Amino acid sequence: MAKVNAVAKKILANVEKVIIGKRQEVILALMAAFSEGHVLLEDVPGVAKTMLARALAISFGCDFKRVQCTPDLLPNDISGASIFNPKTTEFEFRPGPLFTHVLLADEINRTTPRTQAALLEAMAERRVSVDGETYLLERPFLVIATQNPVDQEGTFPLPEAQLDRFLIRLSLGYPGRDQEADMLDRLQKEHPIEQLKPVVTAAEIVACQHECREVTVDPKVRNYILDLVLATRSHGDILLGGSPRASISLFRSAQALAAIRGNQFVLPDDVKRVASAVLTHRIIVKPESRLRRVTAASVVDEILSEISVPTMKGGADLI
Repeated sequence: MAKVNAVAKKILANVEKVIIGKRQEVILALMAAFSEGHVLLEDVPGVAKTMLARALAISFGCDFKRVQCTPDLLPNDISGASIFNPKTTEFEFRPGPLFTHVLLADEINRTTPRTQAALLEAMAERRVSVDGETYLLERPFLVIATQNPVDQEGTFPLPEAQLDRFLIRLSLGYPGRDQEADMLDRLQKEHPIEQLKPVVTAAEIVACQHECREVTVDPKVRNYILDLVLATRSHGDILLGGSPRASISLFRSAQALAAIRGNQFVLPDDVKRVASAVLTHRIIVKPESRLRRVTAASVVDEILSEISVPTMKGGADLI
């Protein structure tokens, strides 16, 4: 997995010219891209959610498009539509923003469920159906959606079916004082994103996606993944536990993280490192448990502490 590790290091170094002090979050976002998954960024305004998406797209050497989700946004506004051409007297398909490598759906919870649902097929199957025709999307294809968890007035919460389509949910959080001071220094003359250059190609990203699938997962680790997901279904505070898609997502994420770290096999620590980002948005806490301030994150942490970790021979951390 030396090639995947080398590509990951170049991307991380490039993105960190723009995103300061958020290495673990950047690694998880990169892991999602290598897992052929999608990212939901849930955080307050102004913490560089959009900058992270742009920095990744530029570093990948990929096309990037942004959709500002508003209540009047229609499904055809993102998927495209057939337009009548008077010269040829025929309808021609005009691709929408979905036809790109990296799509930023900004404030996704501000658009209607009908438009949110238009993303489902593209996210799950990498294709778009318009007017009875099916169009395949180019690889890599990564959707990064953002939402503000504080201001909920006039929003449309994402349904469980769509939340489950996101491989991980991340929160960047506020930077530390020193990191914010460094940010001000870098922004004095111009934004660092303006000078960012591609460091890899789209073809290299696709190659890394294929390489990640070759990472070995020991039966002990497979059983550990299953134990974690099954525990969410039987936990007393959980109304809805992780689905089989949660098991698959945890499996793929651990593979990608191991490859990024330069390992040929998945360690239990890889699973533990991604478990919270993969599972918390896929489970629903019972209302009475929420009154006791039980959260999905605290339940996942509890399950991780209770499930016995298999003993494996470790490899060196390269990232």
